[in-house]
Amino acid sequence: MAGKPKAMSQIKQLLRLHKQGDSIKSIARNLGISKNTVKSYISKLGAGTIPVSELMDMEDPLLEGKFHVGSPAYKDPRFEYLRENLAYYAKELESVGMTRLLLYEEYEAGCKPAYSYPQFCFHLRQQLVARRPGMRLEHLPADKLFVDFAGKQMHYINRDTGELIGCQIFVASLPFSDYCFVMAVRSQRVDDFLYALECCLRELGGSPAVLVPDNLKSAVIKANRFEPEINRALEDFANHYGITVIPTRSRKPKDKALVENQVKLVYNRVYARLRNRQFFDIESLNQAIREKVKAHNQTRMQQKPYCREERFLAAEKHLLQPLPGEGFEVKYYSEPKVAHNNHIYLGKDKHYYSVPFAYVGLKVQVIYTRSMVKIYARGKQIAVHIRNLNPAGYSTQKEHLSSHHQHYLDRSPDYYIARAKEKSPELHLLFQMVFGQNRHPEQLYRTCDGLLRLQKTASSEAFSSACELAMECRNFSYMFVERILRNNMVGHQDTAKQEKSLPEHQNIRGKEYYSQSTIKYS
Repeated sequence: MAGKPKAMSQIKQLLRLHKQGDSIKSIARNLGISKNTVKSYISKLGAGTIPVSELMDMEDPLLEGKFHVGSPAYKDPRFEYLRENLAYYAKELESVGMTRLLLYEEYEAGCKPAYSYPQFCFHLRQQLVARRPGMRLEHLPADKLFVDFAGKQMHYINRDTGELIGCQIFVASLPFSDYCFVMAVRSQRVDDFLYALECCLRELGGSPAVLVPDNLKSAVIKANRFEPEINRALEDFANHYGITVIPTRSRKPKDKALVENQVKLVYNRVYARLRNRQFFDIESLNQAIREKVKAHNQTRMQQKPYCREERFLAAEKHLLQPLPGEGFEVKYYSEPKVAHNNHIYLGKDKHYYSVPFAYVGLKVQVIYTRSMVKIYARGKQIAVHIRNLNPAGYSTQKEHLSSHHQHYLDRSPDYYIARAKEKSPELHLLFQMVFGQNRHPEQLYRTCDGLLRLQKTASSEAFSSACELAMECRNFSYMFVERILRNNMVGHQDTAKQEKSLPEHQNIRGKEYYSQSTIKYS
């Protein structure tokens, strides 16, 4: 019995012959086994209480359990002591700096006799594994997408400097078909992560119901076993594509065993097969990765009559949710305060954007993407701007300013000439002559404002006459026109111009007076 246990079908033959009354020698000769083996089984049979007929009817595994009760090592007092302290050992192994050797020294000091160190490690490992069994999960088609970054980088060479540029490798897998997507990106930052994720969905032709990321910072701000805090940018992405985000538990690699296994396959079928090739930009690197991943998806899987691509196209792709027409843009958030000049300052761009002047001093919510800046306050959108990356610049919409400020921005020679044309022809001509002077236009804006104010207060006839007099005298100042109106000079202008005849008198010299050679005075 020290050798290999006999097959139970042979033992049943032994039991049948023994029940018929055959001798030990005859049974051994007929079955081709030793007499000692026959004696051992018959002695076990005699020590038992189960009739031979019932033993004959048992299935082989049950019958084997009656004759071979297991390894005596698990009835050893040394094992009993180890099993009683197993919870303590498992807890202590999680402590910083604790090793199995230190635990063994504690075990050896408390248990006499004790296992050897290899035996201790073997039984400890067996019991810890038995306490945490694995579980096979059934995955539905188009239900989940597992994503992760590979631990090892791939590289390309900078043409200008010869520098080796490392790239992070994004790996995604659909667990139902095991269909794989791989892409190189420059980093694991949010922008690169979401860009790779969007490229993955475009490649798949649809979106799954659930996204299962690892606890990387681009996806999860704060890891928690029960309620992890999702990155807001990833939440926006998921809402855009109609996906639910359920991260894996932290430090639980079994939660994403499929994508972890996919990473191992990527090491073998992508990394290893591209190890001797050189790339000079990330685009050519990704092109090579796509070729190798396509071959991987088209490789027939072991113990299955199909490849990953066949399974995906036949049973999963048509169940994915359709993608929206517009691509996703990463949204950034800010809550600045509206300054006194009714602009908010966007610190990331170092740029100023205008909002309506009624919101001066109020804290507003800003959502900006790669191309647009949207500003909200009191539950409504109050401003939209095209994003401007010009540092220290201003993006101002005129309608956001007060009427006084709008007027100030509107000032120009054309603006004043157009306004004068609406008032009177004389003022229109006067403004044209005002701006015809060799002076900077801004020096003349206040003159025009004053003349427009005079036009409102004076009568139209008097103001038109004052303008004509100013143009005649070539004096276009506000003060000159104002004095004309204040001194009522325009009322005597026509009278002064009329020619009047002289009155009759005796002081008349005739032609004789001018023809004499010697002037005689009377």
